[in-house]
Amino acid sequence: MKKVLVVEDHADIRRLIRMTLEFEACEVHEANNGASGWAEAQTLRPDVILLDVMMPGELDGLDVCRRVKADPALAHTRVVMLSARGTAADVERGQQAGADAYMIKPFSPLQLIRVIDDVSTLAG
Repeated sequence: MKKVLVVEDHADIRRLIRMTLEFEACEVHEANNGASGWAEAQTLRPDVILLDVMMPGELDGLDVCRRVKADPALAHTRVVMLSARGTAADVERGQQAGADAYMIKPFSPLQLIRVIDDVSTLAG
């Protein structure tokens, strides 16, 4: 069972992602901002983090992604950035932060499942 952490400030989006992933036999955890997402990541050591790019507070999604990728304890964790911003520059910023995938909102449940499966394969 994949352990997935959803870091998203919109409760409705978190709920939709949770409902999608529970059908895929995932253990789903949630955080509503970057700081709590970072704290949860350190504690849970999830297989995959679904990470909103734009969040209020001291850490946005790109900050959290950089921290995850810099932490040896989270070396196995794959990060999927979620964003309504989809320009080439936005995607490049996600890649520079270390994201394993970048999904543009809105996305379908099937797309989400496919991307999680794809990045999980990277983990080996």
